[in-house]
Amino acid sequence: MQVSQAIQQRHSTRAFLNKPVATTTIEQILDVARFAPSGVNMQPWQVAVVTGERKIQLQEAMLAAFAKGEKEPMDYAYYPSTWVNPYKRRRGETGSLLYNALQIEREDKQRRLDQWAANYRAFDAPVMLLFFIDPTLETGSYMDYGMFWQNIMLLAVEHGLATCPQGALAEFPKLIKTTLGYDENLILLGGMALGFEDTLAPVNQYRTPRAEVAEFTQFFN
Repeated sequence: MQVSQAIQQRHSTRAFLNKPVATTTIEQILDVARFAPSGVNMQPWQVAVVTGERKIQLQEAMLAAFAKGEKEPMDYAYYPSTWVNPYKRRRGETGSLLYNALQIEREDKQRRLDQWAANYRAFDAPVMLLFFIDPTLETGSYMDYGMFWQNIMLLAVEHGLATCPQGALAEFPKLIKTTLGYDENLILLGGMALGFEDTLAPVNQYRTPRAEVAEFTQFFN
């Protein structure tokens, strides 16, 4: 598979088959993903691979906290505090595509809550990846981390797997770090669902649009 094919084939998958992913496959993906570039070769990634009973334990704890409205402050701000265009417009378009695919009306608050809660189950994927970074590192290392994430997602495509990168999995940092035994001072960046795509699920049928090159590029000769 060519890199260009993997990039265009990858999409955020929100319904997975009840089919396990071999530990050796996850190890193979991470073994290649680790060659992502990073400033002065710092390699800032720390990864938790959560499956089986530990995944059930963790997701049930998050779902219970979510149901009770027990919100935690995230370790960092993922989204802007004030939304402006074109980002506000794109956010709205993306939400509309998701809920239209699921046939969830704007007024149906319960189904919208249920769909959001699915984030904390990693959309029932067999594998939940969680990503931590040392708090002493700065913005450059966050950029490096993004390249590591992209490597994982493209390698997943090569292995016949699907992914969904999830900022929502960083919404309960204290709970997650306590449950898994991670240092409370580490920053939880987010997570990723990993598994075999349910290609028949309606939620996996839509695709978000991308801006044309001319919209974000200037050439200087």
